[in-house]
Amino acid sequence: MTIVELSRRLGTTNQNMANKLKRDNFSVKELENIAKALDCEFEGYFVDKNGDKV
Repeated sequence: MTIVELSRRLGTTNQNMANKLKRDNFSVKELENIAKALDCEFEGYFVDKNGDKV
């Protein structure tokens, strides 16, 4: 999917999305919205040194 299409689906500008991607600075809510726009789910979790998800 292009930035243009993703931006349209999220209701934001192409410039805003390009800046967010460049800075790699998304909130959990934004990641959830991106996942929804991509028709998938966002799963955020921590992984300890043993590889266990917490």
